Amino acid sequence: QEQLVESGGGLVQAGGSLRLSCSASERIYNSYVMGWFRQPPGKEREYVAGIQASLGITEIADSVSGRFTVSKNDAKNTVYLEMNGLRPEDTAVYLCAAANVGTWNDPTAYDYWGQGTQVTVSS
Repeated sequence: QEQLVESGGGLVQAGGSLRLSCSASERIYNSYVMGWFRQPPGKEREYVAGIQASLGITEIADSVSGRFTVSKNDAKNTVYLEMNGLRPEDTAVYLCAAANVGTWNDPTAYDYWGQGTQVTVSS
């Protein structure tokens, strides 16, 4: 059973920054698209960003473009979500996921999910 291990969430004031990490097995990291999603309380899961590590291709959702970036560390089989200029509306559980095929922003395309990490932004 493949596992995705996330870390880096927490409580931050509006305008602050956080970096989330998601570590995967070498097989997943090199072959799958790694996506970041978030789910605010009582709302649907929302796509935030994606990266295909082997090709170095990244994508950021319009809702967070200009504030969030996604990056990778090949030596650690880890992808990151760098979040700057955080706003209270960014408060959510953030999840990383891995997809073999499918549309990057479609959560049903993802085969594996991390446990999620809470990000809370205070005003």
